[in-house]
Amino acid sequence: MSDADTPWLVVGLGNPGPQYAANRHNVGFLVADLLAERIGGRFRTHRARAQVLEGRLGVPGTGSRRVVLAKPMSYMNLSGGPVTALRDFYKVPVDRLVVVHDELDIDYGALRLKRGGGDNGHNGLKSVTKALGPDYHRVRFGIGRPPGRMPVADFVLKDFSSTERKELDYFVDRAADAVECLLVEGLERAQGAYNS
Repeated sequence: MSDADTPWLVVGLGNPGPQYAANRHNVGFLVADLLAERIGGRFRTHRARAQVLEGRLGVPGTGSRRVVLAKPMSYMNLSGGPVTALRDFYKVPVDRLVVVHDELDIDYGALRLKRGGGDNGHNGLKSVTKALGPDYHRVRFGIGRPPGRMPVADFVLKDFSSTERKELDYFVDRAADAVECLLVEGLERAQGAYNS
């Protein structure tokens, strides 16, 4: 497979099931759903315990990239299994893996793109890193810190507040743009444009 034919694997992290759909922890799924809309396709069940969609993202023609979008259907803390199975199935090198996830230590709606690094206590990242090592791309979507003394686990599994929801579509759209920029123009350009 030539480099141009090698797909990117873009994984949105979240928890399966309607009770989790609007949780802060599921923002990776929200971004993946929007990217699926942009491709113009629907997710289908893959034997790797994930929902997948194959297509192209970016500017049609020279600026588009072959991509496999995925939403693991395991729980967040077991994401590494489905991601590894998809990586093996589609023969994607780890430097073409992009994981989109919520990030507590960034203000709500802000983005940070990077490659490699620690998991910062995020169980989804911990699972992926344990399975594949740390050297993949991350699109970190800020959800801010919990108010007062609310435990982190409770905060990430709560729905976005009504105030947050007013801007959520805009921020999800911007995160999807950042993923496309990363695939087409590379990490440095994407960081320059989207690291807020």
